[in-house]
Amino acid sequence: MAATLFVKFLPKQGWLPLTQSVRHGSKAVTRHRRPMHILKQKLMAVTEYIPPKRVIPPGAYPAQRRGGQEDSPYTLVLKKNLKDVFQDSKMVAVVQNNACNYEDMMILKNRLHKHGIAVKFFPNQAVRSFLKDSPFSNMAPLFIGPTVLFVSKEPKVKEMLSTLRVSQQMTLLGACVDNTLLSARGLASYSKLPSMSVIQGELVSGLTMLTSHTAAMLQRHPAHLSALLQQYIKQQSSEGAPKAEEAT
Repeated sequence: MAATLFVKFLPKQGWLPLTQSVRHGSKAVTRHRRPMHILKQKLMAVTEYIPPKRVIPPGAYPAQRRGGQEDSPYTLVLKKNLKDVFQDSKMVAVVQNNACNYEDMMILKNRLHKHGIAVKFFPNQAVRSFLKDSPFSNMAPLFIGPTVLFVSKEPKVKEMLSTLRVSQQMTLLGACVDNTLLSARGLASYSKLPSMSVIQGELVSGLTMLTSHTAAMLQRHPAHLSALLQQYIKQQSSEGAPKAEEAT
């Protein structure tokens, strides 16, 4: 009888028990940092580990150029050539080279040479170093990237612009014409101006016209005055004749 009751109350295999024990733990939040004593905080701050600075191997970075360092002999030669170019030329144009190949560059040189314009190549570092202490220092921002100089002894802006329209790889940035810095738009306006001979002819013709008008006015006044005097004399003589007849 006892065995039968024991078998009835035993759980069958594969079944879950009717009651399960659930553990109710503490609901306190334990993730807050515990307060530390002030002395321990000072000790931790003093004994904090400071890693050493990373040692840079020599030659890993380019050497910084000092302000008082002298230029190399090659740079001095380039500066001298640039000085001669700016002194002997009335037009110095800065053009950006956008991957122009050798053949196109030679064709462009020949076209410019027909108008008396030369093409000069100088490193940007040497040009900026020269312009820093020269009256043309405002041209320094133009020398960024691959640049070329178009130089001529006379300001032949119109011929240069007509030649650059054919070459798509060359972009005009600015120029110094007669010691005046001009942008690309300013050069386009400058090219529309008449030549110096035309301006001189217009000036001479204007001055000649003014002198001829002045001479005519100077000659007109005495002739007009003499005509008025003669008319007055005639009027006086005509009025005096009837009076004489009445008196007789």
